[in-house]
Amino acid sequence: MAAHHNKNPFHNEEDDQVNPFSNPSQYSHSRLSALPHEPANFDYGHRHPAIDVALDKEMNLQHKERELKTKEAEIRKREEEVKKKEEALARAGVFLDIKNWPPFFPIIHHDIANEIPDYLHRVQYVAFATLLGMILCLVWNAISVSAASLKGRVGVPGAYFLWYRPLYRACRKDCAFRFGWFFIFYMVHICFCIFAAVAPPIFRQGFSLPGILSALDAMSQSAILGILYFIGFGLFSAEALLSIWVFQRVYRFFRGTDKAAEAKSQAARGRAMAAAS
Repeated sequence: MAAHHNKNPFHNEEDDQVNPFSNPSQYSHSRLSALPHEPANFDYGHRHPAIDVALDKEMNLQHKERELKTKEAEIRKREEEVKKKEEALARAGVFLDIKNWPPFFPIIHHDIANEIPDYLHRVQYVAFATLLGMILCLVWNAISVSAASLKGRVGVPGAYFLWYRPLYRACRKDCAFRFGWFFIFYMVHICFCIFAAVAPPIFRQGFSLPGILSALDAMSQSAILGILYFIGFGLFSAEALLSIWVFQRVYRFFRGTDKAAEAKSQAARGRAMAAAS
């Protein structure tokens, strides 16, 4: 009975010889090698986060670089447009007086090298030197005398607007009327420099101007004060001599280019228009 229960009625001994899984020990030395161990990876085909950050940074840099190049191109285009407009206005006789001097605090427009003809550069530069010399003379006068008693405190802006700017515009635009304006007020300027260099006690007694007469009088009172006044006398003398040279050069140019006849004709037209009105 026990033998009957232990024996499988469906068991076939020939199947044991054919079935490879019936006795695994017989095939333990198979020639097939085991697959290598692979580490567990849970990315499921996605990229690594570090690679994503690096790619994003590179894309941002490329985008910013394209934006900068675009802005630079726009700025260059605008500069070219502005330059073309300025050139067109210059050809039409219209000039833009953009304040550019002195560089640290622009208060006036000044560009002799680019706006004044080459043959007038020397005269214009010396005239500019006389403008700066006038400033120096008046400042020294203020030091020698006092700012309160100095009547030439308005001389610096007055000199610029009355004779230097008319000369600058006359040379730039070749305008006879502005040359005439310059001659009138530059003569006043020269006369004032000569008067200040002498400092005769005509209009006012005392040390209002550091001329030669004031310097001699000041030397008798104080050696230091006398030295200051002699320096002022030298500055005004140099200013007067340079101004006379500028006046002569401008006048020769004015006469040599027939600007005198043009100025007379303009004045005659102005009088005729005034009489007609």
